[in-house]
Amino acid sequence: MDWKIELIFVPVTDVDRAKAFYVEKLGFNADHDQRVNENLRFVQLTPPGSACSIAFGEGIGGSLKPGQQDSIQVVIPDADAVLADLRAKGVEAEGVDDQAWGRFITLSDPDGNRWTLQQLPDYSAAASA
Repeated sequence: MDWKIELIFVPVTDVDRAKAFYVEKLGFNADHDQRVNENLRFVQLTPPGSACSIAFGEGIGGSLKPGQQDSIQVVIPDADAVLADLRAKGVEAEGVDDQAWGRFITLSDPDGNRWTLQQLPDYSAAASA
């Protein structure tokens, strides 16, 4: 039986600022932005190529405060290209950290929620060596 993670909540202080950052700077797709009533707004965004989305809004979320989400890791195809693209868009991202288990970039959204981006090692090259 498959289990698929579909949605992760990211706590933010300013919904419009967060949406602009994720869509304009990181290239996420804006799936939904619904104001259900004056106390409830739901925004869902999906990273390109991902089956899992993030959500934030007004009147939703869990116990995390803005800036406390620091456990999301995303697989990327090319750390150098992604870092160059992020910096070209004005995103402050830490340089590539090379490890035996991958190449990593870290960045934070405007609220301080921290993301880790990982380029997986080329396991096929190691297997053929």
